[in-house]
Amino acid sequence: AMMGMRPIIEYQFLDFISCAFDIITNYAATTRYRTGVGVPLVMRGPMGGGVRGGPFHSRNPESYFFNTPGIKIVAPATARDAKGLLKAAIRDDDPVLYLEHKYLYRRIKEELAEGDAALVPIGEAAVRREGTDLTIVTFGSMVHRSLEAAESLAAEGISVEVLDLRTLVPYDEERLLASVKKTGKALVVHEATRTGGVGAEYASILAEKAFEYLDAPVLRVASLDTPVPYSPPLEDFFMPDTNLIRNAARKLASY
Repeated sequence: AMMGMRPIIEYQFLDFISCAFDIITNYAATTRYRTGVGVPLVMRGPMGGGVRGGPFHSRNPESYFFNTPGIKIVAPATARDAKGLLKAAIRDDDPVLYLEHKYLYRRIKEELAEGDAALVPIGEAAVRREGTDLTIVTFGSMVHRSLEAAESLAAEGISVEVLDLRTLVPYDEERLLASVKKTGKALVVHEATRTGGVGAEYASILAEKAFEYLDAPVLRVASLDTPVPYSPPLEDFFMPDTNLIRNAARKLASY
């Protein structure tokens, strides 16, 4: 990358990116700061559960790198964003961790634009569903489960806005704050384990910068603080599902 190429690494399973942790965090992420030379490196990371992969093939380790300055992190939830964010990541002059959720493979189909028309800018969130009562802040496969929850809650008279972050670093603060200021309530949903997850950072941002607009505490939905189970019933219990998101949204709406 430093000699002018734009390599794309595919880890097959993102769990094993830990074997490259030193070279990513100590070197690729810091090279621009230390030398002024960027490292245009794309790290494709198939991640996530729901495919019965067990503890070595199902983790969501975005928080490992969320705390490392110099790395951008994108997480597409649609086929259009998968193509558009990948094109944008390849064109970026710094390291980009590209999170692709395995559960979405072959499940999401769309007609895609050609050339630069397909580009999705890094750092821009997208409102997937408009709402007025509360905002679900999410990304990746949880976008679809959140949309399912929002659809069923609409029948109960609860209007849910679903904000797809698309980029975790740098996050779209303007759209995040605008959505929560409009609805007055926020539910942050991610698949990784709860403790130390990226959702805590977004909840903190909202507490700092949107406090006077909030009508309820910022709530979080995430996986349990255990390794990912291999047993299908245990994995289903471990991960957030539509019902868990729906119940949390009901609780939030009741404030």
